[in-house]
Amino acid sequence: MKLQIEKTKIIIPDTSAVIEGAVSKLLDENNLDYPEIIVPEAVVCELEHQANSNREEGLKGLKELQKLQEEEYEGNIVVTFKGKRPTNYDIKYAKNGEIDAIIRDVARSEFGTLLTNDKVQAETAKAQGIDVIYFQQEKKYYESLKIESLFDDETMSIHLKEGVVPMAKKGKPGDIKLISISDKPLTEQDMNEYISEIMKKARNDPKTLLESQKNGSTIIQAGSYRISIAKPPFSEGTEITVVRPIVNISLDDYNISDKLMKRINESAEGILISGRPGAGKSTFVQALALHYNNLNKIVKTMESPRDLQLPKEITQYSPLDKDMENTADVLLLVRPDYTVYDELRKNKDFTIFSDMRMSGVGMIGVVHATRPIDAIQRISSRVELGLIPSIVDTSIYIEDGKIKTVYETKMTVKVPTGMQEADLARPVIEIRDFETKKLKYEIYTYGEQTIIMNIDLVSENEDKLKSSVDKIAEKEILRKIKRIIPKSQVEVEIISPDRANIYIEKSYIPQIIGQNGSKISQIEKELGISLGVEILKKEKNHSSKGKQIPIDIIETKKQIILDLGKNKHNENFDVFIDENYLLTATTSKKGEIKIKKGVELADKITDGIEVNSNFTAIKK
Repeated sequence: MKLQIEKTKIIIPDTSAVIEGAVSKLLDENNLDYPEIIVPEAVVCELEHQANSNREEGLKGLKELQKLQEEEYEGNIVVTFKGKRPTNYDIKYAKNGEIDAIIRDVARSEFGTLLTNDKVQAETAKAQGIDVIYFQQEKKYYESLKIESLFDDETMSIHLKEGVVPMAKKGKPGDIKLISISDKPLTEQDMNEYISEIMKKARNDPKTLLESQKNGSTIIQAGSYRISIAKPPFSEGTEITVVRPIVNISLDDYNISDKLMKRINESAEGILISGRPGAGKSTFVQALALHYNNLNKIVKTMESPRDLQLPKEITQYSPLDKDMENTADVLLLVRPDYTVYDELRKNKDFTIFSDMRMSGVGMIGVVHATRPIDAIQRISSRVELGLIPSIVDTSIYIEDGKIKTVYETKMTVKVPTGMQEADLARPVIEIRDFETKKLKYEIYTYGEQTIIMNIDLVSENEDKLKSSVDKIAEKEILRKIKRIIPKSQVEVEIISPDRANIYIEKSYIPQIIGQNGSKISQIEKELGISLGVEILKKEKNHSSKGKQIPIDIIETKKQIILDLGKNKHNENFDVFIDENYLLTATTSKKGEIKIKKGVELADKITDGIEVNSNFTAIKK
């Protein structure tokens, strides 16, 4: 675009004009007689902030100012800097126009002509009676980027890093190889050229989307290419990663059974698509979204970044005001038939997914998982147990680009597998293989814990599993009883999956039984297991061997320290937990016994701390 300027000799560029080189273009196209270029200090401040954040436009703007200084040195123009620097308030409300207002104030006070590439800034200046030149930059539509030439038909992603040879992942899900595509390591100049071209395309090509820009990190979606740029301080070196899908397929290519296709078409409304990174989740999700679109369903997506390759009929939404919850509020008003949420990672993502599903929107969520059950397990820890079947009715696990496992969820009331007594019945979430209807997992509450039980393990190793369940039950019962009588010694014996005996000192039995057995009945109801109460028969009191010494327990990141006191240094002691022998050890110079975390002894001590056990020692 040719810029026309006549008599004025005072030009005030704003930040957008400096970044796009509008001043240099103005000087090249007009024979001005020694004009004065007044650069507002607010412009310098904004460019400096952008450069400190490793943003390309900040560095570009500063180079433009350096170019103007060279013109002044040659005697062609005069460059001055005027106006106030923005305050923290101005920076905070920059998006509301505070910094632009400071720049207009300089143009007004200096009786100059404002030069801008910002349409709103230009119209506002005209409304205030300020002379203005609007530099409307010509849009350049890039056919392709230089970095695209590194791809071939088999390339899934390109990995570039300064000082390292270019690498590429080639193949297809399940058969991927990382190979070098050049013998020459990339230089700083090579990386800067790639980044400069990418950022130009992001600024000038309306089909290229700047998804995220933070200090040291930039994410851009250029057509089918998702480009991630990392710079210091975020990364220790400059790095570019470019990912693209190599195939676009339909559901017909997945050999889906008639049974599963019928469910997808008619009843599946809470779908989780899971798998490892690179397993082919996004490709399947694209095929599923396209399938629903072809069924005349209204389909939307929630993505950050927006990298799914979908037809124009499917609108792809990003976080509104950087918050996906705001996007969800809009979609609840739009009321699509299905919404693809790519992808679920944080607690807030699962909450939004659940809220939208409970509001009646068909939801398709994408989750990273290493096992088929992991997707359901991740959501089970974030929502109420009874809501799981309403939120997720179908879970599809993708491996090597194929459907590996399909689970369905159902709520029922039953005695969990491994338990026998009818009074232990409770709400249970059954997770079954969709094709065979075989029960694979059960999710239920036991005391204060949520149990996810692998039913296959029950049949393969029932005794081992029973032992595992017994340990959980014993710990839960012990914790419950110790809260009621913290000073008494308590022992628990699991008799069967539905019954346990608790042994306590005779004087504490009334506190546990309660009036007419009311207390013990309440405990049994809360734990879901029948309890017998018996008198604890103490073995020979170890206090006869010597004086009991109290122990202070100190926990660090790596150790548990038993502190007997500095006056007990370099001596041998037997250590007991609630009258039960634990270990024999020699104290250090400080009177301490140190136990590394992760060993069985440390676990026993940790369990004892949780149930308020008494720790004592006796000198040997």
